Amino acid sequence: MYPSHRPRRLRRNAAVRRLVSETTVEPRHLVLPVFVREGITEPVGISSMPGVVQHTRDSLRKAAVEAVEAGVGGLMLFGVPQRHDAVGSGATDPNGILNLALRDVAAEVGDDTVIMADTCLDEFTDHGHCGVLDSRGNVDNDSTLRRYAEMALAQAEAGAHVLGPSGMMDGQVEAIRESLDANGFLDTSIMAYSAKYGSAFYGPFREAVDSQLQGDRKTYQQDPANGREALRETALDLDEGADMVMVKPAMSFLDVLGRVAESSSVPVAAYQVSGEYSMIEAAVGNGWLDRRGTVLESLTSIRRAGADIVLTYWAVEAAKWLSGTSSSEQGST
Repeated sequence: MYPSHRPRRLRRNAAVRRLVSETTVEPRHLVLPVFVREGITEPVGISSMPGVVQHTRDSLRKAAVEAVEAGVGGLMLFGVPQRHDAVGSGATDPNGILNLALRDVAAEVGDDTVIMADTCLDEFTDHGHCGVLDSRGNVDNDSTLRRYAEMALAQAEAGAHVLGPSGMMDGQVEAIRESLDANGFLDTSIMAYSAKYGSAFYGPFREAVDSQLQGDRKTYQQDPANGREALRETALDLDEGADMVMVKPAMSFLDVLGRVAESSSVPVAAYQVSGEYSMIEAAVGNGWLDRRGTVLESLTSIRRAGADIVLTYWAVEAAKWLSGTSSSEQGST
């Protein structure tokens, strides 16, 4: 009449639970996405992402230092330019906002953290797509690859350690690798957005980067209904020389993340995207969820599914919680 197996013995107190814990989240696992906006003198709050801002170049430097002090693994930079055009000229301009910001962060923190750059045209184009358009208004894959090769070189010259091609163009990793190697940037890494889905959870991000998007990105981002396709995309990126691969979004694609992690021979990242951040913050704001517990549980679930690296807007705050240096419930990103 009594159970012969009692799993609760391994949950009896915090010390035992800590001893047998299977998954850990450490500050080094976390990467902070940051936005830097041209032409502003003070940080600008993003209404759909409470606690997150568009930085000035000066406030970005301070945020980078704070992230390093918290032990965060890296920073992923996104630029918000004042001007847009059909080919995203600002992406390759050495004096464009993203390339200037990369130089700023490199000068401020050097090799104390991993400096990552979003290698995509969508923030810089007047149509908001991740590539250049052909005469019919479709994204031209191969013309876009040439722009990515130029953009990658500009970002490497600006000081990026890791490039993050997020446009889901066929052959983007190979084109970037060839450009980097031909110009002597043999040590610059590529973190391929191998499985980036056409998700409804990107809405707040589009406010954050002042997206000019017209239409949608269904012809190049993956269909959320497909899982096997992610494995094919990952295999192609690995064959082209990706140093890391990514699944995006994270929380609604944990099954895909697990499958990619099992198949990948390189580190796997997952991006906890803007909509995932905002829906938790909204629930917390209404008093429906405990903020700290929910944030840490969500990060643990992503790590448990197989992510070695988690991009999250809570990176600095979570790092402070995990290291015991802060009990604050308020965001500081």
